[in-house]
Amino acid sequence: MDYHEAANFLFDLRRFQVKPGTESVRELLAHLGDPHEDVDFVQIAGSNGKGSTAKMVESILREAGLQTGLYTSPHFDDVRERIRVDGRKIPEQALVEFVEEAKPYLVEQAADGEPLTFFEVVTAMGIWQFGRADVDVGVLEVGMGGKLDATSVVDPVASAVTNVSLEHTSVLGDTVEEIAVKKAAVAPADAPLVTAATGEALEVIRREAGDVVTVGDADAAADVTAVSRGPVNHTESTVAVDGPDWHVESRLPLLGAYQALNAGVACTLARQVADIVGDGGDGGDVGDADAAAVDEATLARGLRNAHWPGRFEVMEREPMVVLDGAHNPDACGQLATTLAAFDDEYADLHLVFAAMHDKDHRAMVDALPDVDSVITCKPNLSRAEDPEVLARVFEDAGVADVHAGFSVAGSLAKIRERAGADDCILVTGSLFCVAEARTTWTRLEVPKRVRDLDDAEAMLDGAHVTSPGVWRMRGKAVHRSLKLRVERRQAQYLKEEMLSLGGECATSGHMTDGELSSVVLMGTFAQFNRLIDKLAGQPFGLEALADDIRERLGIRVEQVSKGYPWEDGTAVMGILNVTPDSFHDGGDFFDATDAIEQAEAMIDAGVDIIDIGGESTRPGADEVSVEDEIDRVVPVIEAVSDLDVAISIDTRKAAVGRAALDAGADILNDVTGLADPEMRFLAAERDVPVIVMHSIDAPVIPDKEVEYDDVVEDVVDELSERVLLAEKAGIPRENVIVDPGLGFGKSKAENFELLGRLDEFDALGCPVLVGHSHKSMFELVGAETGDNLEATVAATAVAVDRGADIVRVHDVAENVAAVRVAQAARSPEQFSEK
Repeated sequence: MDYHEAANFLFDLRRFQVKPGTESVRELLAHLGDPHEDVDFVQIAGSNGKGSTAKMVESILREAGLQTGLYTSPHFDDVRERIRVDGRKIPEQALVEFVEEAKPYLVEQAADGEPLTFFEVVTAMGIWQFGRADVDVGVLEVGMGGKLDATSVVDPVASAVTNVSLEHTSVLGDTVEEIAVKKAAVAPADAPLVTAATGEALEVIRREAGDVVTVGDADAAADVTAVSRGPVNHTESTVAVDGPDWHVESRLPLLGAYQALNAGVACTLARQVADIVGDGGDGGDVGDADAAAVDEATLARGLRNAHWPGRFEVMEREPMVVLDGAHNPDACGQLATTLAAFDDEYADLHLVFAAMHDKDHRAMVDALPDVDSVITCKPNLSRAEDPEVLARVFEDAGVADVHAGFSVAGSLAKIRERAGADDCILVTGSLFCVAEARTTWTRLEVPKRVRDLDDAEAMLDGAHVTSPGVWRMRGKAVHRSLKLRVERRQAQYLKEEMLSLGGECATSGHMTDGELSSVVLMGTFAQFNRLIDKLAGQPFGLEALADDIRERLGIRVEQVSKGYPWEDGTAVMGILNVTPDSFHDGGDFFDATDAIEQAEAMIDAGVDIIDIGGESTRPGADEVSVEDEIDRVVPVIEAVSDLDVAISIDTRKAAVGRAALDAGADILNDVTGLADPEMRFLAAERDVPVIVMHSIDAPVIPDKEVEYDDVVEDVVDELSERVLLAEKAGIPRENVIVDPGLGFGKSKAENFELLGRLDEFDALGCPVLVGHSHKSMFELVGAETGDNLEATVAATAVAVDRGADIVRVHDVAENVAAVRVAQAARSPEQFSEK
């Protein structure tokens, strides 16, 4: 079974109506062998905030050393987003495996008149994947209610109800009391239920659940208090949480006072879970209690790394663009309160609004802040309300400037044209609306190197093109090709236009409303040029898509120079490890005098950048304290800072990075991909380049197996969110350098796959660094680990040919020669005759 067939089968289940109850899911899991029996589960219900809270719990537990699963809904671009293990989406192959195993049973159930719904089956798939991956803890966001929700098939070790308001009244009941009864049913058997509910809802939850831990603000008589101290910048706020004998104060990458209560619930739950799992529990074998310790530092770090898109997410500053998935009156009111904190940062407020047809539109509009203009729109989903109906609601509410648009992308583009640099654009009303708007910043156009028919077949298979389509299109793809993910209606228009120009367009067999589908555009440079012109002024956000294609293919793009050494060809970065234990040269330059002499020798050999590091990331390396790391690197940086070379600091700690920049460093090199939240703000504050590496673990965990569908596209996808995180912190994209992370969570063959397809990282619009020097990957071709100069030099030449902007190496002279030879083979005119 192909991926598109499996995905289409799942989405076809949407035709079945919501069916409260857990029996169907329970029987499906039994058919699958009850794969979840050895997993501890956390269940989180609530009217609002349950997704954010689930993410915070998962982030804290992962920070505590547990392997985690996270199940949430809905998704933005890809159904696989709903199911994550240690932050990574369920692989496509795992989804196919699940459908192949479950489909015969599901077909039989449908034939008997007992079909399972989309949500039931995807919930079962998440639980199945957590068992398959042997996670310690699976965190489940309840879909609707609690008692009769599909997630309630598990017996949780800890649970929460974030809050209760009127929602889904046709299913859950017409009063807060009725709804609270159903949500309280998620209470665990052997632990208190955690809740931030108040008033009548709290009374009901106490009555139903019995043992309850309450979370409230400073004025509440609660067991745990959680207080927001307001935003500290446009992406973070500060929260303080106090329990009976514990306290945590942290920044949170989620704005809004209500997120403090979610953080309080999350901290309380995480502490409960750590105690249960660490003590042995019913599952989650993590060794001893220390492995799951959740101290105050762990809580703070977990909270600060709990990035959750589409919840008051500030995407740009001039104008200020905010995406928020508020989808009911209570959430809209909270959104209005949060936005009020930024009143002095914008002049006019412009709104892009869409909502599902079963929502209370008038109450939502009444709860939103006063707006100066509105464009209503419709996500690509059958449940979405007609934009003209929504426009009438705003007109009835007294808004003078209201227009009924159509697509989300088109409406966003129009309102961006009318907004001034000092205005604010707010996109809200539905997470589906926010998801489509967010593709303006997240969409990737991946250039493909297609040298022969095998390359063409692999590319088309990777886009889930049907087998007949691959056979028909492969011969036409051996020239300029571009793979991207777009809405179904965008895909149809692109196909018609590209065919009309004499080019080709292959579309995925997975073409479901509300989902992004893969498209491969194939044509000559001239055909792409004409396609860009034809997209101008077209609907559905196609004009903005044209700009993305133009930039990715370098068509009529003005290059802006900032004087970086990688702008005029591949730069050589020399590695200078001031450590006793690095894998290749540990101890060689641990003495500052030796390190300085090595730096001068590198400069004589033609190095462009010297990367100075004071902590090894080799397998088994000991962690170095901030103070010791600073003592190692700062004297060397100070000594070479006046020489004619750029200096990079190789560190995963922002405090070390700050000291290095003060000493004269020019670049931050973070092998953890901004795991220290302060690193991105440091790079923005100092306006310096930052290298963001894709790493599963740093230091490396030997022999750890990581499952990829396509290692290149998976790494590009995961790096795209880290790049966006950097941009939101204020780092311009040209200052972000991406590193595929050879050797970090990849097999030897996968490292070579990344090297051979390095040009696909152009999709990120960032300079690309390759760090391959003397790595064990070369054992694949018969070289020795740690002593493979010849293989390293050969890989350098390949990297340059594939478009690397920086190569990071130990042996400068030999690799400088390789770079120059590779560049001369491509552009001999840049080298003068000798």
